[in-house]
Amino acid sequence: MTRAACFGTPAGRQPGAAGPPAAAPERAARLEALLGDPLDPANPHGHTALLGADERREVPEATEQLLADAHLAAEFVPQDLGGRLARADDLARILRPVFRRDAALGFGFGITSLFAASAVWAEGDARQRADTARLLLDGGRASILHRELAHANAILRDEFTARPAPGGGFTLGGRKDVVINADRADAFVMYARTAPTTGPGSHSVLLLDPERLPRGGLRRLARVDTAGMRSSRFSGIAFTDCPVPPDTLVGGLGEGVLLALRTFQVNRCLIPGVVIAGVDSVLRHAVRAATEHRPNGLPARRWHRVLAGVFADLLACDSMAVTGLRALSLLPDSAHLLAAAVKYTMPDLLREDLEELATALGARGYDRGPRYGGFQKLVRDLPVAGLGHAGTAACQAVLVPQLRTLARTSWFHSPEPPAALFRPEAPVPPFDYRRLTVSGTEDRITAALVSVAERLGPLRSAGPVWAALADLAESFVQEVRALREECAALPGRGRALFADPKACVLADRYALLLAAASCLGVRQGQDGTGSFLDDPSWTVLALSRIGRRLGVPVPELPDQVTGTVIAEVLERYRDGRSFDLYATQLAG
Repeated sequence: MTRAACFGTPAGRQPGAAGPPAAAPERAARLEALLGDPLDPANPHGHTALLGADERREVPEATEQLLADAHLAAEFVPQDLGGRLARADDLARILRPVFRRDAALGFGFGITSLFAASAVWAEGDARQRADTARLLLDGGRASILHRELAHANAILRDEFTARPAPGGGFTLGGRKDVVINADRADAFVMYARTAPTTGPGSHSVLLLDPERLPRGGLRRLARVDTAGMRSSRFSGIAFTDCPVPPDTLVGGLGEGVLLALRTFQVNRCLIPGVVIAGVDSVLRHAVRAATEHRPNGLPARRWHRVLAGVFADLLACDSMAVTGLRALSLLPDSAHLLAAAVKYTMPDLLREDLEELATALGARGYDRGPRYGGFQKLVRDLPVAGLGHAGTAACQAVLVPQLRTLARTSWFHSPEPPAALFRPEAPVPPFDYRRLTVSGTEDRITAALVSVAERLGPLRSAGPVWAALADLAESFVQEVRALREECAALPGRGRALFADPKACVLADRYALLLAAASCLGVRQGQDGTGSFLDDPSWTVLALSRIGRRLGVPVPELPDQVTGTVIAEVLERYRDGRSFDLYATQLAG
């Protein structure tokens, strides 16, 4: 890429400066206000408009334009390149107003540009980083062309090849039939096979400018209809004997797999961390359904357990996702373990929550109108959003090889993480893709579980809820001990390890332990604040649900636990506040 103005401003778009960034809560609140009341039928960015676009399989152009005018793409560009990306947890918080309304909009407008650009942010040279930043800041889009994955869905299947060309550079070949924004991307980041062998050196990353490719080298194929995210634009793309110069290479030759492992840990935390906002909306639908035409606006008692339980799950999932995102700044050498656990665990928890909420919604769950239609849409969208089996298999591939080493060297030996890890309001060092590694074998999240359990022991006398919390924490510590013994006996790396179904079961248990550790850490981080998160009730309910999934001893819940949590659910619903850690004021 020798052009001085490589990736210039796309036709019809005006360059937009990011401007000095306000704090993340203010940016999230501004976006929430711009998108407006989702239940207002006259709102061009509300449920009526977005569900209509989904029904017609059309991009919601008015809302995409609003997001472009708000320079939302600047959130995907690091601050040192002129953007606003300084903290990964802030990015998730800022994107939630979009995903609260429509996951397809969040993916289709731009989060996939971040996923594409992440390899450039991590290993691109100065010119590649500057050009890509300029492209996104000026309103352009980048699409990621994944390498082939085992157990893949259509989005991840098939792959591209890049053969060394005489005189330097590469000759591209291959096609993929399902790529988001392939028909309107201004840049492609390709994970291409550059070696015929399997293994870590088989793929490389290339940054491609479609305007520089020779005629006939690139073909954009027809749009593909998908079962979910129907208002997003998926289509095919094919390369045929397409020459590209040497400077398209990002990082070193054969570094594609390592780059994927380093950068995908951001995606693994970020996707669940924003999709949780969609489940937040469905919980709001369920509370509305359960309280309509009820005396004093109170749901029937039979729904208390469902609504309170799902709320506790959302707080548990958010604790895990936010902790994982903060770990990218605070523990960049070992954040990949928690990131894999987030993507491994949260999709199942969220799907189970949607199934529970379906019982409270009843027949309203089949409604396609603006008041309840978001439920069926989210059920359709989640598998397409990458919360399916392919993601599970990829996360197993990260966790399973580490279990033996963690059991022998880390558990009950590693120090606690910094206290700021579990405090969403606390500052963290600037997030930098270049600092991410996958070489760390120290699990400091489990260390936090052990330490918090020790601190809770003396609080048993403070009341039945504290006693239940201490008992639950101790149950999880005993599970760590049992897990350590079993994982230490696993075979070493190799086919024998992955052929053993026990290893995958152990990875399941380990990921749930990290979810429990995140809950305990976040609650401890709120000590003395007097907030709802300081109250042990939500943590007791969340841990009891995790414990039942895990099969650890779960004490009988004190009577006041469900009552305290359902009271918070109803208060947040009436006040129009979100059901996540932030309790954000919502529009409408």
